[in-house]
Formats: sequence, C-alpha cells, structure tokens
Amino acid sequence: MRKTFETNVFGTVRVLHAFLPMLQRSAAPVVVNVSSGLGSLTLLSSAPADFYPGVAYPASKAALNMVTVQYAKALPHIRINAVDPGFTKTDLNGNTGTQTVTEGAEAIVRVAQLGADGPTGTFANRDGALPW
Repeated sequence: MRKTFETNVFGTVRVLHAFLPMLQRSAAPVVVNVSSGLGSLTLLSSAPADFYPGVAYPASKAALNMVTVQYAKALPHIRINAVDPGFTKTDLNGNTGTQTVTEGAEAIVRVAQLGADGPTGTFANRDGALPW
C-alpha cells in the first residue's frame, strides 16, 4: 500500500510543489490530477465497480481526490481538477482496458484546456462530472 500511495498521492503532491513557483507566475495556471473512477466512494460502493478486490489503488485515488479538493481551495488562483481517464489499455492492467490511450487522454486534455474562468476542485471523466 505504501508504494501505491507514494506514487499516486505523495508523488503528485511533490510534483505540484515543484511546479508551484511556475504555476504562480502563469496567467492561466492549471493542474490536472489523473485519478480513477475507483477513487469515487460513491461509484465503488455500488455495482458494477463494487467487485474490485484491491485496497491500495482505490484508496490512493480517493486520497488523491481529497488532495485535489483541498489544494483547489487553498490555491484558488490555480485551477486544480481530478480526471478519470477510464479503463484504458496500459501496461498497468495488462492492456485489458476497453479504450485506447488516445481515448483515455481526451478528458485530461479537455480539462487542461478549460479557460481561466473554468471550474476548480472537480472530478470528471470524458462524459462529465463524477460523484466523489
């Protein structure tokens, strides 16, 4: 569990802090945290996602979602949002995902390109807002 949290939570926080000086100088700063639908307490507690047997990965993504919300409140001049790319074919899942990497990147790119007046502290996928 520690290794998963190091990557998905603490690593994300370290990267944000490393880039914070540059983000604060930007005219339209944006951070997109790559989360997962498995990090949604609402989605994971009901079918079909309730089958997922793991603990570390969904717990780390739920923690990342909270980090996203809290940093969005603490840094209101930076748009900080979380995105679920969906079940994408990658080495992480043995290429068993149901969509291509290009399809998985769509929501990430869309949220990254929102205007300066766009939302902050949100959680979404390619279809729109997701429940926490």
